[in-house]
Amino acid sequence: MEKGKIVSLEDRVPKLKQQRRRKANKRLIFLLLLFFALISCVVYFQSPLSHVNKISIDGNDTYTDDELVSRSGITNKMNVWKIDEADIEKKLKELPEIKSSKLKVTFPNHVSIKVVEWKRIANIMREGNFHAILENGQILGEQKGPIPVNSPILVDFSEGEALEEMISGLKAIPNEVLNSISEIHYTPKETDKFHITLFMNDGFEVSASLRSFAEKMSHYPSIVSQLDPNIKGVIDLEVGSFFKAFEVEGAEEENETEAEG
Repeated sequence: MEKGKIVSLEDRVPKLKQQRRRKANKRLIFLLLLFFALISCVVYFQSPLSHVNKISIDGNDTYTDDELVSRSGITNKMNVWKIDEADIEKKLKELPEIKSSKLKVTFPNHVSIKVVEWKRIANIMREGNFHAILENGQILGEQKGPIPVNSPILVDFSEGEALEEMISGLKAIPNEVLNSISEIHYTPKETDKFHITLFMNDGFEVSASLRSFAEKMSHYPSIVSQLDPNIKGVIDLEVGSFFKAFEVEGAEEENETEAEG
């Protein structure tokens, strides 16, 4: 063997000691870091740092942030990691307007709640007061605050089949059409107990039947686009679809004068 490839034992001993020392130092550093990490966790969980410091609410229109926080029962004395998410979500869902909610905890002490509300599809007039109707068919108590402008007002409807048909129809039509309706009056006829009259935000009036309301009203934008926006009238959707302009009062008087002459 060549002399250059032979390493004496005396030369190897210092290197082995150095390698062992490095391994021991690494092991010590790891144990120290682990120790300080455990101490930090204990201090964090036992100190106010782990208490709720910030609560964010998103997706709420009906209720204020303070109302939802109060309902959830979350306080700044609670440990963020001991919050029962399922229990709080259940509490919020008990509110009639809340469809679902999701709670999320973010380090170090931030709680965020995302709520989804039932859509308000209409408001019904009862004894001079407005009551909101949700998409799940639930009718709420007396409306507080301003009436939403994008929800039609139901007039002369009472509990029963007609109201149920009306709610089903409103749930089925596109939002574009729903938002264009101002009022819906229940106006039954001898030939159709489900007849309704709609007053639209664009000035047109619609005569329809609840039985075919959803299907035919879905085409309302297309129907209106073919009419002269300056000539208002009644769009009859009971059988087929046709338009009749409102009679002009001045024109009637003029025709009467000509007839008398």
